[in-house]
Amino acid sequence: QVQLVESGGGLVQPGGSLRLSCAASGFTFNIYPMNWYRQAPGKERELVASISRAGDSTNYADSVKGRFTISRDNTKNTMFLQMNSLKSDDMGVYFCNVRRNHRNYWGQGIQVTVSS
Repeated sequence: QVQLVESGGGLVQPGGSLRLSCAASGFTFNIYPMNWYRQAPGKERELVASISRAGDSTNYADSVKGRFTISRDNTKNTMFLQMNSLKSDDMGVYFCNVRRNHRNYWGQGIQVTVSS
């Protein structure tokens, strides 16, 4: 079965950096685009970044462009999100996502807290 496991979250000061990882299993990782979403308290889940199957094409929400970088290592079935210059608006639970056979699969989510 599809499993997505996020790691790397935590508490960081404003302006700091974090690197999230998503370890994938149970499907052929390198044939699916992958996504990072986030959800802040009281807000809807939003798409943060997407990456193509080969990792040669990426897209970002306007709010994170120039600060976040999505990448993947298909040899290790892992996706990453490098987050720099973090702001309080970036706080929330971050989810790894894949859409496979018309169904969305989600990781359990990982908390990112930006606070001094």
